[in-house]
Amino acid sequence: MRVTTANLFDRSVATLQGRQQRMQQQQQQLASGKRIELASDDPTGAARSERALAAIGRIEANQRALEASRNAMTLSEAALGDANELMQQARELMLSAGNASYSDAERKGLANKLQGLRDQLISIANRPDGSGGYLFSGQGASAPPFLDEATGVRYVGTPGTIQTGNLDNFQLTVDGRAAWEEARSGNGSFVTSAAANALTGLPAKGWIDSGRVTDPSQLTGNNYRIDIAGTPPAQTYSVTNVDTGAGVAAGTFLPNTTIAFDGMAVGISGNATDGDTFNIAPATNDLRVFDVLDGAIKELNTPLRSSVEIAQANVGRLRDIDAAMNNLQSLRAQAGERLNTLDGTESRMAALKQYNNEERSAAEDLDMVQAISEFQNQQSGYDAALKTYAMVQRLSLFNYING
Repeated sequence: MRVTTANLFDRSVATLQGRQQRMQQQQQQLASGKRIELASDDPTGAARSERALAAIGRIEANQRALEASRNAMTLSEAALGDANELMQQARELMLSAGNASYSDAERKGLANKLQGLRDQLISIANRPDGSGGYLFSGQGASAPPFLDEATGVRYVGTPGTIQTGNLDNFQLTVDGRAAWEEARSGNGSFVTSAAANALTGLPAKGWIDSGRVTDPSQLTGNNYRIDIAGTPPAQTYSVTNVDTGAGVAAGTFLPNTTIAFDGMAVGISGNATDGDTFNIAPATNDLRVFDVLDGAIKELNTPLRSSVEIAQANVGRLRDIDAAMNNLQSLRAQAGERLNTLDGTESRMAALKQYNNEERSAAEDLDMVQAISEFQNQQSGYDAALKTYAMVQRLSLFNYING
């Protein structure tokens, strides 16, 4: 095979161009700090980098959802805390209302203060979340979820909660009905109340306390009635299971003593008379905060009540306020627990994002030390190729003859 001078020159030029192109690519990598500029540079590494980049995108979306949930839960926890403080003030007012020396005018003044607390609580229940919604709107509402009407406060939101919909399902709202209208009535197991005297139709002369559970295993969940008969010292009581019609307890009645039956114990105070009747019903999850306050305000505004009526009303209202406070506190604890969970999830997401950033970096980032060394080698090789080409270019017959 004959190698001509022109062919030798062409090969030398091609070699120079190839070296120059490789050096230019190396220079671009040094400038960008990336080993992979195009997928064709390293298909496997490019795919690895894309998977890491997609994972980072999902994590960042979850982090935005987490921040939205954190903001909502922080506001909700603060609102429930404010509500509990107001309910504590309402409880203190009801304790004051039980003072036997207070006049009807003084109780009316307490009712006005209680009305002010009620109005503040409605404002809290309708507190906005700062993004066009409401903290207690449940599954969302374009208007305040609690409507104050002449017949009382009505929940017009949608029960339930809104969640972000991602894998972790971060909560964005609190169920307003569960917070404000679903407290456990009575003492949590049963509800006591005084009925009219069975003989006179007048209010009972004694009052019944909230009672307590002595043996949960014996609770039946039935309705009971306690009847007082006779006069002291031969006064008696009898307890009837209204649902079955069976008598469950009976004995001599003494004021300020405890009557126990079917895992329950209740105390009846005052001067109970023949025919006084007291009812016991199973507790339910339908105690409403605003109904409790409206009932208390109405009672405090009612004049000429007897001391027994005042005592019985106060016992019931304090019991209901405590139940409502416990429910609000429970929802507040749940919001606080969600905030703790969000903190833990945030740490996990940050670690996962860092791992994927490292994975992406390992796939596409350039080893600067190695790259600089290779660039210098490329540059030295290119310089040597240039010198070689210059020497070969002079090796022609004409140059030899002229020389």
